[in-house]
Amino acid sequence: MRKWFYVLLAVVILAAAIPLAGVGCAEKESYKVGAIFAETGVNSSLGTPERQTVDMMVKKINDTGGISGHKLEVIAYDTKSDSNECALVTARLIEQDQVLAIIGPSSTGESNFIKQTILDSEIPLISCAAGATIVAAPNKWVFKTPQSDVLAVRELYKYMKGKGFTKIAILTDTGGYGKGGKTFLESEAASFGITIVTAETFDAAGTDMTAQLTNIKNTTAQAFVCWTTSQGAAIVAKNRTDINMTMPLFCSHGVANMTFINNAGSSANGVIFPAGKLLVADQLDDADPQKAVLLKYKTDFEEEYSGKTADTFGGHAYDALNMIVEALKEVGPDKAKIRDYIENEIKEWPGTGGMFNMSPDDHNGLTEGCFIMVEVKNGEWTWLKPS
Repeated sequence: MRKWFYVLLAVVILAAAIPLAGVGCAEKESYKVGAIFAETGVNSSLGTPERQTVDMMVKKINDTGGISGHKLEVIAYDTKSDSNECALVTARLIEQDQVLAIIGPSSTGESNFIKQTILDSEIPLISCAAGATIVAAPNKWVFKTPQSDVLAVRELYKYMKGKGFTKIAILTDTGGYGKGGKTFLESEAASFGITIVTAETFDAAGTDMTAQLTNIKNTTAQAFVCWTTSQGAAIVAKNRTDINMTMPLFCSHGVANMTFINNAGSSANGVIFPAGKLLVADQLDDADPQKAVLLKYKTDFEEEYSGKTADTFGGHAYDALNMIVEALKEVGPDKAKIRDYIENEIKEWPGTGGMFNMSPDDHNGLTEGCFIMVEVKNGEWTWLKPS
């Protein structure tokens, strides 16, 4: 009898110990963040490195203990480069997945399309698109990490003025990015002593811009500016070669990835554009406050994705997610506090896009000086350092 009593006692003690152990080892609740990128469609050259960057970051963060012991869970959807699809997946993230914040989308058009939804839902969003309109008032909940198109136009015009160009043509896509660029190309020209002799447009999904280029070729323009992303710009560069057009071609920061060079081939040579410092990170002075961040991102990405080159667009996602992770570390899973932290505490913050200084009046936080001028030479990026 005594033997069975001790067996029973041991079973009772063991049963009581099991739930206690379970309580002590319980995992903290995951922090859920949404990501919406154009992984397919016309802007896939932007969205693909953004998604790859986020996947890499989630792995590294969770492998080193997460965020204050909380696992980071990023729920990502492909917008397919389509504003309507972008709206659908944004609603899913907010209503179904109940994320704490969202990064993306990849394009200006998509970002502006969902802006009101974000404001109504009161959830912080950090866009990875360039248009200044994305963070224009009224705006409380939307931020962005790419350098604004107006800053890119000014950097480009400053360079062109220094080279003596006074008459130019512009060629812009009809999407949100192209429309924003066209607005600033036209409004900023006079202050740099530049006259636009003709303005042509093309569909962002177009496959042949020969007609527009022929019109530009027959003007008095000394050079022309193409404002679009990598896919369209590569077609423009090749069409320019096809019609033996020798007029210098300048592009926007939307071509700052290898997709442009790969698609345009030798026609990319000679193209000049403003870009963030990532493309020439290893050439920067050691005192540059961005250099360490740029080299870390570049090294981490290229180790994770052997054979791929880190580019500007992945960098936008890198900056966006890092801002949210920092906010989560400091204020926890509270949407309003995350928003407040980004707006008020991201100061002198070195990212891949520049030195960020967010404020209630500026939800981009970048100023002139965040760009350098780059030329494609022999299929490689070449920094056009000021003399």
